[in-house]
Amino acid sequence: MADGLSGHDTPDELDALIGRADLDALVRLVDTRTTTRDWAGLLDLRERARLAAATGQQLWPASSLAEFRLALLAPAYWAAQVLDEDSGLFSIGPLTEVVAQNHTWDELSRLLVLDPRAGFVAHERVLRGEMIDTEDLPDVLGLPYELQPWEPEYVLALYSQQSATFESPPRPARGAAVDRHRVDGALVDDPDVVLAVRQLVEPWTAESNGRADIVCVEGTVEDAVAALDPPAALLSEISCGTALQWLAWAGASGGACGRRRGAALGRFGAWWLVAALGGATEEWPLSPHGIGELAEDLQWYWWDDDEPAHGWQLQLAIESPTEGLAWAIRASDSDVQ
Repeated sequence: MADGLSGHDTPDELDALIGRADLDALVRLVDTRTTTRDWAGLLDLRERARLAAATGQQLWPASSLAEFRLALLAPAYWAAQVLDEDSGLFSIGPLTEVVAQNHTWDELSRLLVLDPRAGFVAHERVLRGEMIDTEDLPDVLGLPYELQPWEPEYVLALYSQQSATFESPPRPARGAAVDRHRVDGALVDDPDVVLAVRQLVEPWTAESNGRADIVCVEGTVEDAVAALDPPAALLSEISCGTALQWLAWAGASGGACGRRRGAALGRFGAWWLVAALGGATEEWPLSPHGIGELAEDLQWYWWDDDEPAHGWQLQLAIESPTEGLAWAIRASDSDVQ
């Protein structure tokens, strides 16, 4: 049947759907082939729709949906075939992250070329607790292919057939009020930390409606938060692990309208910011032990402006007692123009 609902369509019928750019019927056919587990047919649909899209036909939603379903639901043999350089451009998450949800590295590694894309898949599996044999894997991020004892359990995306959930870490309890008029410490120019934060939330600010403010002061976290001049400020101390959860979540997120980058890049962004706070970015890659020491030598805080939580927010304050410096970060995004 040419309406794309049969599950027994012929190549000529699929050609007819593509020829008349019947996107609705193609999406229904993606659903049918997913339900019947016709992975070969789904891959064929993806390839044909992608070729048609390259000629100007607006069929990329069908191609993107087909490769997303293959990466998430198909056996590893079929899933691996959509992990090429041009895949996932319009997916709700990077396919290197999608495929890692339901497929082990052991299943995938024998099917992938061990290139940087495979390295990202391996890092995503590391974040899901898998032990990875790093032989022949490229060093794509300067991060170890194993979680460190000082790292937290990161908050990961959860993909389903129709959608995805990108939950933030649990919001810390509200703390004590800070005198927002207190700015005792002198402002310090710290371009490395400013750049690291801006890179962390770049999809929020460059592809969406977000903004990011970062200050560094000679003084305490109270001075740093006050330097942002918020309407109110409540400050609560958090663990290093909690701070890393928030940083990695922000780095993985696309915010309201930006493209999600995935948990592997989120973890990298968190580590890179720690290196910047320790003045050690020029020494990258640092040893995992070295990054852990830098992170645990800092004092971490969550602050908020005593307003209801909304949208995407990252409001951290960090103090280095040994350096006498403190930083405050205020980054946010919203789907409201």
